Amino acid sequence: MNTFSKNCLEGKTFLVTGASSGIGNATALLLAQHGARIIAGGRSDERLDSLLQKLPKGDHLKSRFDLQRADEVAEWVSDLAVSFGPLSGIFHGAGIELIRPIRMTKQAQLDEIFGSTLYSAFGIARASAQKNIITDGGSIVFMSSVAASHGQFGMTAYSAVKSGVDGLVKSLSCELAQRKIRVNSIAAGAVKTAMHDRLTNSSGEEAAKHYENAHLLGFGAAEDIASSALFLLSDASRWITGTTMLVDGGYSVR
Repeated sequence: MNTFSKNCLEGKTFLVTGASSGIGNATALLLAQHGARIIAGGRSDERLDSLLQKLPKGDHLKSRFDLQRADEVAEWVSDLAVSFGPLSGIFHGAGIELIRPIRMTKQAQLDEIFGSTLYSAFGIARASAQKNIITDGGSIVFMSSVAASHGQFGMTAYSAVKSGVDGLVKSLSCELAQRKIRVNSIAAGAVKTAMHDRLTNSSGEEAAKHYENAHLLGFGAAEDIASSALFLLSDASRWITGTTMLVDGGYSVR
């Protein structure tokens, strides 16, 4: 079922991070199917090339980059906008998982998860605050998680970075409001991706089934999150900013 007009994003350019797999990949594809030009960011040239082959015809681009440090990410985003024109919006889907009890969590692991998820978000935020990087009236969407507001064993670091993303959204929306740039996040429940498979396979069949049952509508698909991102990046959400949208199949009501 097609809810949005196929040309609702025509003439717009979006940077999608984490586009080489999972939710970022599904979002890049859906945005392109609705007329957007995509700059696909990710760590794998091979998977980015595979994505570009799937996208509808258009002047789509890829940019291989390992998002870790805020200064470098800010420069990367700025360079893309200077080279290929101002962005209509950004979907920040890049990030990694970390399921580990706090007693076993080391500095190197914290550096990696904070870098890929939160520090990179700060870099995107800094670049977006500059003129001519994102057009006035644009939109930024960060991936968050229900883990930001719901505790779970072994997810202290993951919960912390996602909570940080949601906090960033609230204040960044205030800073960019004068230019009518909207800033929101999506707090996802369990979505069936390669990352999700790694987590559930390591937890055992019984625990995985219990986790699925905690979602009233079962596990989600990457396309469920992509559809929400499409809404938040489109003009349909022109009066929504500073929010965290729950897209979790009913997990949070338990």
